[in-house]
Formats: sequence, C-alpha cells, structure tokens
Amino acid sequence: MKTSLIRISIGKVFKNNKGTVSLLLVTIVSLILVSLIPPQILRIIIDEHLILKRSQGLLVLGVVYMSVLLLNGAFESIKEVLLTVLGQKITTKIRKEMIHKLGRINARYFSSEETGVVVSRMTNDVDSVSSMFTSGIISMFIDSFKVIGIIISIWYFSSKLGLVTLIILPIVFSIIRIFQSRMFKAQMNNRVLTGKINNHISESLKNIKLVKSYSIESFMEKRYRSYLLQNFKTIEKSNFYDSIFSPIVQIMKTIVIALIVLLSVPEVNFLGISVGMVAAAIELFTNLFSPIENIGMELQEIQQAFSGIRRVNEFYDEPEEEEKASEIEAKEIINDWAEVRISFNDVTFAYEENRDILKEINIEISPMEKVALTGRTGAGKSTIFKLIMGFLKPVEGTITINEFDVAKIPNKLKRRIIGYVEQDFHFIKGTLREQITLNDEMITEEDVLQSINLTGFNEYVHELPKGLDTIITDSSTFSSGQIQLLSISRALAANPPILLLDEITANLDSLTEEKILSVLEKASEKHTILSVSHRLSTMLSSDRIIILEDGKITNEGTPERLLREDDWMKSKMILENLTWD
Repeated sequence: MKTSLIRISIGKVFKNNKGTVSLLLVTIVSLILVSLIPPQILRIIIDEHLILKRSQGLLVLGVVYMSVLLLNGAFESIKEVLLTVLGQKITTKIRKEMIHKLGRINARYFSSEETGVVVSRMTNDVDSVSSMFTSGIISMFIDSFKVIGIIISIWYFSSKLGLVTLIILPIVFSIIRIFQSRMFKAQMNNRVLTGKINNHISESLKNIKLVKSYSIESFMEKRYRSYLLQNFKTIEKSNFYDSIFSPIVQIMKTIVIALIVLLSVPEVNFLGISVGMVAAAIELFTNLFSPIENIGMELQEIQQAFSGIRRVNEFYDEPEEEEKASEIEAKEIINDWAEVRISFNDVTFAYEENRDILKEINIEISPMEKVALTGRTGAGKSTIFKLIMGFLKPVEGTITINEFDVAKIPNKLKRRIIGYVEQDFHFIKGTLREQITLNDEMITEEDVLQSINLTGFNEYVHELPKGLDTIITDSSTFSSGQIQLLSISRALAANPPILLLDEITANLDSLTEEKILSVLEKASEKHTILSVSHRLSTMLSSDRIIILEDGKITNEGTPERLLREDDWMKSKMILENLTWD
C-alpha cells in the first residue's frame, strides 16, 4: 500500500504544533470577519452622519474605521508569519524524511536515476509543496471565504445588487484566469529557455577545447542565437501580458463601479439603496477583485505543486533494502583474516527485466588471493563489485563471504570488511584526516598513520602546511598518482581484510603506475584483493585472471597460462606492445 509522505509530514507538523495551528485558524477567521467591517462602518458614517450633517459620534466612528483597517493589516501580517513558520517546518520535516529514506532505499534506484533528478526532488519539488501550503491551499481557502463574505455583505445591502454580483463574478473571474494562465505559460517557457541558455554557456565553456579543435564555433554561436531569440520572444510576450493585466483589472473595476452608480441614481433607482450603501458596495466590489486575482494565481500554484507532490511520493514509495541484523559483529563474519573466502553461487543479475548483465556466475576466491577481472566494457565487471558490497542484490543465486550472505551484512560493518578503491576520488569538506576517515569514529589516529605509511602517502603529508590537519576541498592539491594513493589510504584505514580495486591505474603514467603496484604488492600480503583492470601490467601481478564477456566467464587461470592460450589476452598483449617470455 502506497504512503503519502506529504500527508504524513503535514499531519506530524500539525500534531506537534497545535498551538501555532490553533492561532492560525483564529487569525484566519478574524481576518475574514474584520475585512467585512469597514464597508459597514463607512455606510453608517455616510448615511447617518454626513448626509444628516450630524457630527456627534463621527470622530469615534472615524477612529474605529481606522482601527479596524489597522487590525486587518495586523491579522494579515500574523497570518503570513504563521504560514511561513508552518510551511518551513513542513519543508524541513519532508526533507528529513527523504534523507532518512535515502539511507534505506535500494541501491538499484541510483543505477536508474541521475543524481540531478534526486537533488531536484529534494529541493525544487519540496519547495513547490511548501509553496502550495503557504500560497496555495490555505490562501485560496481564505480568499474563497473573503469572496463569500463580500457577496453576503452585498446581498445584505440589496438582494438585487447581490444578484448583479453573482452575474458579474464569473465573467470577471474568467477574464482574469485567461490572462493569468497565458502569463503563467509565457513565464514557464521563459524559465525553460533561460535554463537552455545557461546550459549552453556552461557546455561551451566546459568543452571550449573541443569547440576550438573541431572549429565548431559557428555552430555553437548559431544555436546560442537561436536560444536567445526564442527567449527574447517569450520575455516580450510575458512583458506584454504583465503590462496589460493591471489596466484590464482596473478597467473592469471601473466598469463595475460605474454600473453600480448607474443602477443607484434616482432616475433609475433599480437597486433601491442609499448613498452610504452605494459607497460601501463600491468598497466591497473593490475588495472583491483582489481575492479573485489571488484565487487564480493560487490555482496555478496548486497545479504546479501536484507534479512535485507526485514525484516526492514516488520517491518515498521506492523499494527499501531488506532489514539487516544490526547485532552482528564483523568478527562473526571474519574471525581470521587468513580464512576469508568469497563465493559467487550461480549468480544472475539484471538492472532491467529480461536483460541480464551477469548470467550464472560461479567464482571462488581463496584467502589472500589476488584476482583480476577483465573484459570489454559492459561485460559486468563493476556490477560484480556492487554485488559484493551488497549495493545490488542478485536476481538469482547468492554471494557469500565465509558463507555469510553479503546482502544481510549491516551497512555499518561493510567498511570493516571491504575496502573499495574507485577510479575517481570523491572529496568531502574537511581536513586531510577527515578525507581518510570520513569522520568514522572507529578509525583511530594510529589506523590513519598506518594506512598512509603503507601506501607511502605520508611523504606528501609532511609537505603540507598543517599535515593531516590541512583543509582539503578538491583535487588541486595533489597529482593523479597522489590522489590514488590517498584513495587506497582511505580504503585501508578501517583495516579491512578484502580490497576491491576498480581500474585504479587506468589514467596513470607508467612510473606512477609502478609505484601504485608496489603499494598493492605490500597490501596483498595481508589482504584478499579483487581488481578490475584492462592493463596487462596490472593483471600480471595477480594470482588469477577471470575474463568476462557478455555477462559470462569465458576463461580463467593464471596470467602465464592465459597469455599462452587465450586469444583475447594475446590481442591485449599485442595492442599494448608487451611480450611474454
């Protein structure tokens, strides 16, 4: 059964802020009632004092009239403050729930959804929910009751005037809605085209070398001019509707007021109301246009927010990882480093139904063994790593570490068991020490020093102004080789028995690669290593090579045997100009 995150979050916020909600309801009721009082006072002032030239009590009525207007403004301000407070609390609650969900969601979700989509759901979509609450439903509720109250007040003056109001109201609302919808459409088109212009500028600057190398400046300029021209046209249309909207509303107000006056003159006397009632009716009609305009805009806010609500709820309904036994300790899975065994038992995996990435994979990795996975792009090498770490779950079969299903290992233990080194190093905001520990309290200073000494990264740490306490925010401080050593240090800091290395020498020169390989040679004395590689130099240091093609193991064995017997390995050797003695 699907659950509405929005409904749950709003319910919790309302339940935990009963005082604020109660004050908001009182303020709304007071605001609606108070907004109807000034026209009534105005009628009394004109009919019972100004026309009769009776000054007694006129000052008091004037003070009351001004006080009611001030009170109306005060209630309006209080309403806006309370709506903003509750709206921000709802936004915060939704985002907290989404972050909590992010930790439980199945890792497969991130294989099909781009990072930008997830970020957009947590920012733009949640903001649209907050906007719907603050300037959407509640505001429309208030404005609707204001309109009802004004119609009742007008009907109180004259049933004929009330009838005229009911005839005029739909016409006015329809005209306003037509202009508002066209304005909104023009503004949305403008946003889309502004986004295209910004993306084009960013793309041009990012790929400026490519643009210059292939002499496609004229093409990029032509496309940029096209976006600018389209954007200009949408801005022009939006400005046109903006410029004529207010005059049209004023003209409609003038026509309605003129109609009331015309129907009230003694020669016509259709409405049969006094001068004071005419003045009060004019003020009520003037006040009637504002909520009608607001209702139109609020309807658009609500329509726009519905797509955001749907996307947020879809995210919240995504499948979650299975419950894992939190009481398990790492030593229960791996008690002796010399006895670490990884097993793939008839593993089949697919990101999409009927499109298998891996097919009936069987692999046995012995303790302290160095195994290299190789094969063409898309063969399923990186998918095997994700399966070992439990990010993905096989469609069929199991993956075990010492006969313990990796899918059931709690996430908090995985770093104690598996160290993962990627091609790209992801920096966090913090010191060099925090880049290595990732703020894991279980990793001690001794663990950090031991990991950087093993990799040789300590040589570079001493050159930094504050050593491990130096603030590092991006890759500009280090070379590619140094970043790779830092990445290995991060993986080794928790002292895991298993290391997964994903193409870590792919973008390095031969000298740097040689240094990385010597580090791995030292690490292999105490670790079981599984690596993905396309370079023969990296594969030759392994105990065993497994070749994958189209999701299946086509061959495996020692580097010596495969280089003599396997056609694919021979081709690799020829391409890299290597020989085998």
